[in-house]
Amino acid sequence: MQRTEVIPSIVLSAYALGRIAAQDAGNEAPAAQWRVLSLLGRQGASRVGELAAAARTTQPGMTRLIGTLERDGLVHRSPDPADSRAVVVETTDAGARALAAWRDEFRDTLAPRFHALDDADWATLTRAAEILAAHTDPTDLPDRKDSTQ
Repeated sequence: MQRTEVIPSIVLSAYALGRIAAQDAGNEAPAAQWRVLSLLGRQGASRVGELAAAARTTQPGMTRLIGTLERDGLVHRSPDPADSRAVVVETTDAGARALAAWRDEFRDTLAPRFHALDDADWATLTRAAEILAAHTDPTDLPDRKDSTQ
């Protein structure tokens, strides 16, 4: 595989693994729910607009999703102390528990697909996961003008 194909291949494989895990586990919750709870878990309380931008959706769409998550007791909305016109969303304890349970379910569902890997393959995957995690911090994006350097 050529270098230019590696990252796209990882991204597409990750999407496929997510779909497979949800199907195999019978988890019918929308992927967007887990994406939002994961974002909130990683970056803490956030404005609806910030979540919409991070999840690559519209603000009205995010507002609808947040409404559903709030009705389910997974998130809590409150006025932004810095701007009373804005709303801040944070994960509830129930939301954090649901996210942890989903991650456990995800791991347990996918584990059989990887049971035959040897220690060298696990070391490679571990290193790849560390590299990807280091390059997915939304607050650490390179200036797009400098991305060609």
